[in-house]
Amino acid sequence: MKSMLNHRAPLISSSSSSSPTNSFITRLLLLLTLLPVSLACLAFILQWRGGGLADPASASVISSTSVPGGGNSDLNHEVFPGMETVSSVSPKAHQSSSSDCSNLARSSSPSFPYYGDWNFGVDSNLKPKICITTSTSAGLDQILPWMFYHKVLGVSTFFLFVEGKAATPTISKVLESIPGVKVIYRTKDLEEKQAKSRIWNETWLSSFFYKPCNYELFVKQSLNMEMAIVMAREAGMDWILHLDTDELIYPAGTREHSLRRLLLDVPPNVDMVIFPNYESSVERDDIKDPFTEVSMFKKNYDHLPKDTYFGMYKEATRNNPNYFLTYGNGKSVARVQDHLRPNGAHRWHNYMKTPNEIKLEEAAVLHYTYAKFSDLTSRRDRCGCKPTKEDVKRCFMLDFDRSAFIIASTATEEEMLSWYREHVVWGDKEVKTKLLRKGILTRIYSPMVVIQALKESGVFSAVVSSASSTNLSKKNFLASMHKSNSSRSESLTSKDKESQGISARRHLLGAESAVPPLSPPGMEHAGLVTED
Repeated sequence: MKSMLNHRAPLISSSSSSSPTNSFITRLLLLLTLLPVSLACLAFILQWRGGGLADPASASVISSTSVPGGGNSDLNHEVFPGMETVSSVSPKAHQSSSSDCSNLARSSSPSFPYYGDWNFGVDSNLKPKICITTSTSAGLDQILPWMFYHKVLGVSTFFLFVEGKAATPTISKVLESIPGVKVIYRTKDLEEKQAKSRIWNETWLSSFFYKPCNYELFVKQSLNMEMAIVMAREAGMDWILHLDTDELIYPAGTREHSLRRLLLDVPPNVDMVIFPNYESSVERDDIKDPFTEVSMFKKNYDHLPKDTYFGMYKEATRNNPNYFLTYGNGKSVARVQDHLRPNGAHRWHNYMKTPNEIKLEEAAVLHYTYAKFSDLTSRRDRCGCKPTKEDVKRCFMLDFDRSAFIIASTATEEEMLSWYREHVVWGDKEVKTKLLRKGILTRIYSPMVVIQALKESGVFSAVVSSASSTNLSKKNFLASMHKSNSSRSESLTSKDKESQGISARRHLLGAESAVPPLSPPGMEHAGLVTED
């Protein structure tokens, strides 16, 4: 028994000596537990002290970018500039209610690194200076969201060549009132100036001369781009971009949602940056405002693994003539420099050298084409061609445009709607889900959120009301009326101009034909393309 006590005594003594150690460890563990809990509570209080979920700064831009290997790129999160540390919102939250986007801007406005508020006072010291030129006949409902979205991205100057609806006094008065906007009307004086352009004596655009509809527009855009280059140089611009008012730049791959940031990182020896285009893929036939209602896009061939592109080509095309309904060769932004010239609506060139160009791997142009059912008839009404397979080839460059024109010219309203649902609307959920998983289709929310925030913040209504309250002189008003009427005058690209005689056209050394809108590669190219 004594022996047993002798054995147990050291144990009792050891246990007694370890109690201070256990007490210290317990207190240390308690401290380590309470510290992060306390910090978490403090962070929670600081985060929500300004009013909770209604604050738009709590919402992030939900976007989608390329995923290596062509996996599911549907869910990827970016934030607005100035909101890099806030939490993200899931895509389901945006899809569940059409009012979700509007809730983002109810109480206050998100901040951006180059604008102090929604008044968009442009800092003249910001670099680089970016301008956009466009030729448009659209209304304010399309032009204002398009313009102010790009202001958010860092574009400071716009050269708007207007005609039709855009040139009417009511609309042009608003456009002229916006800082950084120059409105150019299609007057007789403008046409006379453009008739003297050196372009008419060169070969690179000659195959598009004296043809109707899309060919005429293509030449007109090129002549307008040539004039915009001169204006850009005079305004001290660093970069110039030609963009239609149904296209939005999507600057994926930048820390800020910023075109300015993207171009600031371009090496100085690069002359031209190419943005591959994504095409809107509508899911309803009753879209009214594509910029705030369309979130699904079909990705460009250049942003997809080639085996994915050709492997899913049939499902992605849906019995249409091509992978995209319209063009697939993107748009480009050029560095403003000596001897710069347009090379059609999609590219730029230089009279003295071959431009050094790069193609972006993530950023894109979002093209909202045929996003509204009414686009069928509006395109038809702008062209006087006969709805025959032979005649539409004279008027349209792309196969889908030709088919759409014939349907819009010959079918009833009910037949047109049925055709639109079959060829344009993505109604098959199974196919849609499959293509989203493969990365052919992708969700992009950032333009929707930005434009909805602009709208809810009262930017567009403020611009319109400000212009309406401005007292234009009678002289300026009558001049606007004259400019509007002159927009209906005969175009300089008409057949009659040819009879005036064009001198022998000069073939520029090394110059190829202008780059037209081109369809993406078809299945006939599958065996000819290898991975880059």
